Amino acid sequence: MTDRRSALKVIGGVPLAVATVGKVSVTAASEDNVSVESWMADEPLTGYFLEPATEPAGAVLLIHEWWGLNDQIRSVVPKFAEAGFLSLAVDLYGKQVAETPDKARELMGNIQPDAATDALVTWINWLREHPKSNGKVGTVGWCFGGGWSLNASLATPVDATVIYYGRCAKSAAEVSTLSGPVLGHFATQDQFIDQAMVAGFEKSMDAAGKAYANYWYEADHGFANPTTARHDAEDAMLAWSRTLDFFNSHLS
Repeated sequence: MTDRRSALKVIGGVPLAVATVGKVSVTAASEDNVSVESWMADEPLTGYFLEPATEPAGAVLLIHEWWGLNDQIRSVVPKFAEAGFLSLAVDLYGKQVAETPDKARELMGNIQPDAATDALVTWINWLREHPKSNGKVGTVGWCFGGGWSLNASLATPVDATVIYYGRCAKSAAEVSTLSGPVLGHFATQDQFIDQAMVAGFEKSMDAAGKAYANYWYEADHGFANPTTARHDAEDAMLAWSRTLDFFNSHLS
């Protein structure tokens, strides 16, 4: 099931060579390679960053799942870089990574919203001001990070926002601060980010006059993560191609 809004043009499909460019294994560099100071953090914020071959380029900020900035999220960074974007995966857990759901729940519960918002705004500004940036920035996140992709875009102007099955329960007043369009990927079998929540989000976006396009997949929560049993390769590839279309349209 697909819901398209006339206010947002979504280019249909990309060639397979583009959709699969940058395909990498789950193993990726394990060390952060960029840092920035934040007035709310005692230690520098860190992240994993790669540049594209051409410049100037649009920038994409990646926000991890509740597991933290692990190798699976790092493996997506080269894909965006090879697709032509400045690509930065941020770390909201202070270099901690969960191996179990209990630990992930603990790390997520320890998040201070003001500090996380400040970190994301700081990184968005860093990307926008990067010497190889064209000044346009988009955000993308998965699950926990999907919700924070939206939160970041509410806190500071960005040019495009992508939500992979992230919490999107927002009022019309809250989404009124959005300055760019939103693309959502949601799963019909998801018991957490369900159709009622997304319908409420759509109602708020409509009331605020904001542009969005939401796609539904016959899959479960986390379908785009290749390290989980709920991974759906076909739907993950389709969502990836739509995400690239979206960013190419709004960040170029």
